Amino acid sequence: MIRILLADDQALVRGALAALLDLETDIEVVAQVGRGDEVVAAARDAGAEVCLLDIEMPGLTGLEAAAALRTELPEVRALIVTTFGRPGYVRRALDAGAAGFVVKDTPAKQLADAVRRVHAGLRVIDPDLAAESLMAGPSPLTVREAEILALALDGSPVATIAGRAHLSEGTVRNHLSSAIGKTGATTRAEAARVAHSNGWL
Repeated sequence: MIRILLADDQALVRGALAALLDLETDIEVVAQVGRGDEVVAAARDAGAEVCLLDIEMPGLTGLEAAAALRTELPEVRALIVTTFGRPGYVRRALDAGAAGFVVKDTPAKQLADAVRRVHAGLRVIDPDLAAESLMAGPSPLTVREAEILALALDGSPVATIAGRAHLSEGTVRNHLSSAIGKTGATTRAEAARVAHSNGWL
């Protein structure tokens, strides 16, 4: 039996995935969590071999949880299963140590097959997203630019962003200006939207 953990902040989604995967004779759902910061401990306690992770969760994102698994439980494989099929997320997921990336509308049999392949040590990536990711290329943003843009997503003024990032207002303006140029945007709000929609944040 392949022992799996499901991590998704939506209980209904977790329950549906568990019900579908429990129909497979060689897959057993041994743990379910609703927060990313619960993944490592729950995987350890339940003896999970594959963790299915949503991206957007409280505590830690699925990408951060995948990185934590790679560090603390390197024998456990991570498979991102998300609604957010953004090209940049695929690259970031693989960089974080995830072994696969599929979207939630993947048919149940294909999802079960993805679990088996990841468990066997293979990489599984939704083919459409893989193609988009290759076409989009890597994020043009530096780590700091991405951090500043993420803080700008809610429309906060420069002074507020500077305070949150512990940087001067001038430095924040420089990072925002650079990010605007790299994303081909005309405003910081547009740059933040472009970066977010590409999965760079």
